[in-house]
Amino acid sequence: MVTERTDNSSGPDLDTDPGLDPETGRRPTVAIVAVLALCGTAVALQQTMVVPLLPEFPTILGVSADDASWLVTATLLTSAVATPVMSRLADMVGKRLMMLVCMVAMTAGSVLAALSSAFPLVIAGRALQGFAAALIPIGISIMRDELPRERVSSAVALMSATLGIGGALGLPLAGIVSESLGWHANFWLSAIVGVILLGAILLVIPESRVRTGGSFDYLGAVLLSIALTGLLLVISKGSAWGWRSEPVIVLFLIAVGALSAWVPFELRVGQPLVDLRTSARRPVLLTNIASVLLGFAMFANLLLTTQELQIPTVTGYGFGLPIITAGLLMVPSGLAMVIFAPVSGGMINRFGGRITLLTGGLVMALAYIARVFLSGNLTAVVIGSTLVSIGTAIAYAAMPTLIMASVPITETASANGLNTLLRAIGTSTSSATVAAILGTVTITVGTLTAPSAQAFQDVFWIAATAALLGCVVAWFIPRPSAAAASGPAGEPTPMRVGPAVSAGDSKDVVLRGRIRRPDGAVPYPAVVTVVTTDGDPVDWGRADHDGRYSIALPGPGRYLVLANAQGWSPKAQVMTFRHRAEMTGLSEITLTDQLTLSGQVTCGAAPVPHALVSLSEAAGASVCSLTADEHGHWCLPLPPPGRYVVAVLARDSGAAGARKVVLDARSAVVDVSIPAAG
Repeated sequence: MVTERTDNSSGPDLDTDPGLDPETGRRPTVAIVAVLALCGTAVALQQTMVVPLLPEFPTILGVSADDASWLVTATLLTSAVATPVMSRLADMVGKRLMMLVCMVAMTAGSVLAALSSAFPLVIAGRALQGFAAALIPIGISIMRDELPRERVSSAVALMSATLGIGGALGLPLAGIVSESLGWHANFWLSAIVGVILLGAILLVIPESRVRTGGSFDYLGAVLLSIALTGLLLVISKGSAWGWRSEPVIVLFLIAVGALSAWVPFELRVGQPLVDLRTSARRPVLLTNIASVLLGFAMFANLLLTTQELQIPTVTGYGFGLPIITAGLLMVPSGLAMVIFAPVSGGMINRFGGRITLLTGGLVMALAYIARVFLSGNLTAVVIGSTLVSIGTAIAYAAMPTLIMASVPITETASANGLNTLLRAIGTSTSSATVAAILGTVTITVGTLTAPSAQAFQDVFWIAATAALLGCVVAWFIPRPSAAAASGPAGEPTPMRVGPAVSAGDSKDVVLRGRIRRPDGAVPYPAVVTVVTTDGDPVDWGRADHDGRYSIALPGPGRYLVLANAQGWSPKAQVMTFRHRAEMTGLSEITLTDQLTLSGQVTCGAAPVPHALVSLSEAAGASVCSLTADEHGHWCLPLPPPGRYVVAVLARDSGAAGARKVVLDARSAVVDVSIPAAG
């Protein structure tokens, strides 16, 4: 059944934005990309700005070396918790708004740390700086919303590359600033950058129209925060506290318990913090697994190179360089990522995200293998590090593209937030692994105990293995033509990565609605898919427990809307919108045809009145029982696809019969004949 929704009202579209370019209908692309890329670089700087000062902080702040390491751990924990939470809120209430909140938190934390020399206050400032991590996934989702489709890939590649760029530039910059102006100057510099970027966001970045609204999943956020905090504390502190120590074991059990409670809760809640059903789709799941592995390989490059350059020459392989010089030698790696960002975008446009991810992982693996055998001179070390960074730039550019192509547009920020979080888990695991191996495989020269050359080679091999495993995982990511078959039944094909409109057209508008049954009840689970009348995919989304759905449409036009729910025949209808005002109402979809399993119980040619009908799974579990009517007819809602057995019993004679049946997503009629008594 196809219906058409029209509105003959006419008049100008009053929903305009005076800040848009009158010729293109958009804000300048270059300005948006520049501001978001600078935000990404600021995020990476927060991770590395205290690293050169860690050996000095115990003396400066009057604490132990283990306590001083909390200056890194506090930021890591806050960023891990804030990234999924702020990303989900960005999808719900506004992406620019959440960018401003994150930037304000980062700036406030920088000012707090800059004004204080008390260890607890500096820790609090570093924790607030961790909110900046959510700027990366939110910025990527803004690019998808605001940029023309042909510019999205290269812009996302640059945004992803900023993680490596900031990491490579942060070490020398922090060292130079602290030596020249004191350690507080690093935090003042971060605060100044935060204020400038706040103004730039307000002036340049538009607020996205793609906002889903709804209720926030508070319990899911609390459970995930507990799980992440426990897990990351185990990873980051396990080596220092002892992997078999009581705190590590307790934290690990807490993390496992919280995660075990979080997963089933997220599958039940109507508007989850993380949509695990979407995350379990093959393209998203495999991309996220590859992200953990490649995040491990990426961070090992930064850690190993800086240590190799600083280790004293008496070890026979180190170069004995000061931290600032070692940091400056990392600059080529950061510049290589800038140069290869547009190259990565071109690869994505031409070959797709899967091939680009494979290429990046392979470059990383080969570069690490080369570093095992070519680390004898300074030039070889710098070239090897730069090659790993090139592979990182290529791989990291592909990850958000693959994610956005496989999730609803209204979930791009939260989906990228999860991907960013998993990359962070990979980098944290890399840091713990590097620390464990370099602290265990050592040599002693005089009074100096240092990691041996073998320790570095061991980690090179581990990082190469992680990159190759990432390639293996990426190989099984479905090609775009096959992606439709990769998800659960009834789910649509991947949607557009960039706006499916030309530069002069309107921006996305969120169409909200409800799916109902004829009796007003809500069918669950249910999905809604939208395509243009030319067949181009637009967006898709899941309905919550109240039947509410949100779909991003690229402006007024004519669309084919398909609703599908378990146990009901799908329904398609055409919706036509001439103006934005027509798209702000609630679009109701009523499913009218319920899928059923039915039949008749007979004995010979005669119906058996009031027969008992029992349905069980082929494996033996009972599903339900019911009584046929006076004519032997029976009917029940269609159970999930699978193999079943229908058994019947004539209550008067005691005769019984049974039939095997294989059910799919279609109504089925199963007539069962009972043999005559005797």
